[in-house]
Parts: sequence; structure tokens; C-alpha cells
Amino acid sequence: MEEGTKMHLKEWLIAQIESEQYEGLCWEDEDKTMFRIPWKHAAKKDYKQTEDAALFKAWAVYKGKFREGRDKADPTMWKTRLRCALNKSTDFHEVPERNQLDITEPYKVYRIQPVNDSLQTKDQVIILNKISPKTPSSVNTKYDKVLNANPAELNDLMREHMYCEFTGKKPQNKVMSPLICFSSALQISDFRMQVTLVYQGQIVTRVTTRSPDGCFILQGRVPLGNAQIYGPCDAEQLSFPSPGLMSFSSGMTEAMTRLLCHLERGVLLWVAPDGMFIKRFCQGRVYWSGPMAQHTDRPNKLEREKTFKLLDIPTFLNELQSYLQGTRPPPSYTIELCFGEEYPDPNIPKSKKLIMAQSHLNISSLAYAEVLQLTVYTESTHPLQLLCSFSEHQQRSSEPH
Repeated sequence: MEEGTKMHLKEWLIAQIESEQYEGLCWEDEDKTMFRIPWKHAAKKDYKQTEDAALFKAWAVYKGKFREGRDKADPTMWKTRLRCALNKSTDFHEVPERNQLDITEPYKVYRIQPVNDSLQTKDQVIILNKISPKTPSSVNTKYDKVLNANPAELNDLMREHMYCEFTGKKPQNKVMSPLICFSSALQISDFRMQVTLVYQGQIVTRVTTRSPDGCFILQGRVPLGNAQIYGPCDAEQLSFPSPGLMSFSSGMTEAMTRLLCHLERGVLLWVAPDGMFIKRFCQGRVYWSGPMAQHTDRPNKLEREKTFKLLDIPTFLNELQSYLQGTRPPPSYTIELCFGEEYPDPNIPKSKKLIMAQSHLNISSLAYAEVLQLTVYTESTHPLQLLCSFSEHQQRSSEPH
């Protein structure tokens, strides 16, 4: 690793374990697949900040969240940040049966997840970042406008310049369009998600979240002082609206209210460079459907306190590439959550479910940016026209029905 390059959590933690400078931080097994991390609570009488919070402080310093002599020491927040990083990372998996939290020097055990070597070969795709000199100058000008646009302007530009299908216009001449390659090594920086809450088929809330720490969907709000339960304190919070404020029957309102009582701890949704993830904290059951769901014709349950991957970005980009080249239908990236009722349920339409949520990554701007990395040109429908149609298709398919 080059000097000055920031390490990921996995690399950083392994380096700290090997340094042996933190008491209690050590390998759990000879094969170095699991490690212990000291986990003493600050309320214990023998708690010493300089020793028991040293590792958590080191992570905060490394991430630039704490500056010695300038910031107020906050051991609880330091610990929360490292715990949240561990919980959200796909490189680690807690091993609860090996935890020892009731002893004098308590610790947790985490397993380092093995690297999936099969994904490595996908990174060998070569992407050319320059527009081909064969591209017509008029098309170049349109590409420049898109390249310089912010995400909010992209759809308007697509519709203005690329003859989107919804206008009914068709290009009079076919445009030379690119053969596109996406890299699975793509690192996204746009963590926005669109989250929609639906009561009995009626949209009651729709928001776009922006926090890299994700979004809680829950009843009420996260109580102060409970960051150790809920995880990232910087995550946005989306509360379920009260059914009593809407025009449902008294019986339906009562049923929804009873269900909401079991959703107080909610679920946490977040986006990482390789996909979208969820963790359920609430007592109420939660079911889901989406591109990575095991079943399409029977329920998929989210287990409590377990991280699930809902969407794999490299897979999505590969499918999007095939769609742009006309070899497959548009891929799906919408996630549906159903609270308290089994889902999918072939016998009951989703419009009859009491409380649901829909979420999808703000993937359009990512796709628009990537499609502009042009390579070999062929005669076909322009890919930006396809992308605009793709966005329209996804918007229609995500509406309740």
C-alpha cells in the first residue's frame, strides 16, 4: 500500500492486532480467522479510559473524527463509531457464542469473512474514459452538457436532448452508440436512497435520504443515549406517520396502530460501495422482496440483529450493461419491505398489506455517469435514450398496485 493511502477497516484492524499494542486485542484462533476485541463498559468501576478506550480512540483519530487537544474526549462515541463500522462492514461477522461480556475483562469475537476470489476477475474490464474521436461533434456537445450537470438536472437533459420515449418523439437518424463496460471495482459516492412508505396501497411518505450512515425506518424516534443499540447516530430517521391522521376506517387504523407498537426499534437501511444492506432491530416481523431475495413466490423473512444484503451493485451494473446492449430486459433494483405480514404472498396483493416500504438506490446518476465512459461505437438506439426509458420504467414499476 502506497504511503499516505488510507486503509480500510479490515486492513487497519489486522495491523492493530499484529502490533500487539492494545491489551485484549488478539487473535482468537491459530488460523487468524477470528479475533477478540476488548469490550469493557464505561460504567464499570475499574474502567480506565486511557486503556479500555484506547483502540476506539485510535480508530476515531485515524478517521479524523477526533483531534487530540482540539476535540472533547468522548469514549462512548469512539466505541459507537467502531462498533457501527464493524456491523456495517461486509468483511466481519460477529460470533456471539464466543463473546464473553460478563467477565472482568469482557470481549467480543468477530470472524473475518473470506474474500470471494470469483469477484476478482470482473475487475479486469477495461474502461476508456475518453470519448471516441469518431463521435459526431453534435453528440459530443450533448455529452458535455450531461457530464457537467448535477444529478438533479440529468433527467431534464435526457428528455431535452435524447428523445425519451415518453415524449413520443423518435430520432430521425440512428446515432452511433457505444458498447459499454462497467467495472465491478466502481466506488460510488452517491449514497442517496429514495424511501417510500405505503399504507394499504396508499403512499403516505416519500423522501430521499442523503446520509452515508443510512436511514432508520421506525416508529417514533431513536431515543437519546441508545446509540449502542441502534448503531450509527448520524443515520437519518424516517418515522411512520400516524394512521389516525389519514382517511382509513376505524378498524384499519386500529390494526395499523397495533402493528406500529412492535416497530419501535425499526430497521436500518444503508448503502455501501458494493450494495444496499439492511439490519432489523424491531420486535415485529419484517419480510422483503428484491433482486437478491431467495424466493419470489413465498415469504423472505429478515432475521433480527442480522445484516442482509439487498442489492449487489456489480451484478446490477452487469445487468444494466446487457440491457443497454439490448440483450435483456431492464434490471430491477427496487426493494420492498412488508411489516408484520408475510411477503411476497401470491394470495394477497401488496395493495392489501397494512404497512410496506419501498426503497431503491439513487442509481440513475451512477448509470448516467458510467454510460458516458464510451468505448466502441455501433449503430443502435442511443444508450442515454435507453437509460431515460429505464428510469421511467423503474418509476412505474415501483408504484403500489
